[in-house]
Amino acid sequence: MKFKRAGFSTKLIVLILLVYMAISLLTLRDQIASAQVQENELKAQVAELQEKNATLERDIANSDDPELLEKIAREQIGLVLPGEKIFVDISN
Repeated sequence: MKFKRAGFSTKLIVLILLVYMAISLLTLRDQIASAQVQENELKAQVAELQEKNATLERDIANSDDPELLEKIAREQIGLVLPGEKIFVDISN
């Protein structure tokens, strides 16, 4: 059985297909790398939010703790005890 040699146009088509597949694979590899970076960023955000949620859950569970209430009043509202003086360091 004799095989007919591939003509120039067949070789050109095969070459074009190979180049197209190589470019597609490189593009896909870049997309996968980008998706992995995004996945890692999202995992870090999830971990951070889970930590914040745990802190909030502890605060809610201890919402009647006088020390916690005083801390919140001082840090978030800026309240002070009667006769207490606050000094602010502006050297930084």
